[in-house]
Amino acid sequence: MNFETVQSKLKNHTPNILGSGKFSKYSIMVPLIQKEDGIHVLFEVRSLQLRRQPGEICFPGGRIDPEDIDEKNAAIRETIEELGINRENLSEVYPLDFMISPFGMMIYPFAAIIKEPEKIQPNAAEVGEIFTVPLTYFIENDPDIYHINFKVEPEENFPFDLIVGGENYNWRTRAIDEYFYLYEEKAIWGLTAKILSHFIDILNQ
Repeated sequence: MNFETVQSKLKNHTPNILGSGKFSKYSIMVPLIQKEDGIHVLFEVRSLQLRRQPGEICFPGGRIDPEDIDEKNAAIRETIEELGINRENLSEVYPLDFMISPFGMMIYPFAAIIKEPEKIQPNAAEVGEIFTVPLTYFIENDPDIYHINFKVEPEENFPFDLIVGGENYNWRTRAIDEYFYLYEEKAIWGLTAKILSHFIDILNQ
């Protein structure tokens, strides 16, 4: 390989997040509805029949399909499918900051207004129930934040002899923050709470 080839490769390379090509990509929607007492945030309770996270509280969303035009359209498609509404029932779809989880996922959150919420007919195969919480509750109440520490455990045949410090190497440990909102008897936590907290931060700027 010569310098001309190297230069050509670099010139035609579009920078991205290193390793993101292997990440699972998801789009999430924060649905907002208008009620008599103001704006509410709508949540789903995942069906108990689902294999992954049954019974947990979440926003509409799911994996981005190859057929989706982009992340926004994936979020719209998932919301329509899960809430049983039409495209015209969704308006003002705006992106939030995308997120990278420590578990190999890229999440693209959006927020949107649901018009005529009385037309919502949740998909029973995925959604056990829906409920709403006044937006003011989240503006007035910060989430509780708990820390989860990860322990470093190299595999049995890790080549300690190839690194300075060997088995006494000073590994940089990491931790993640888990967010919790408690509303009445419902615990909104994890990724859903983190996206919600970010959404509230935008409103408070």
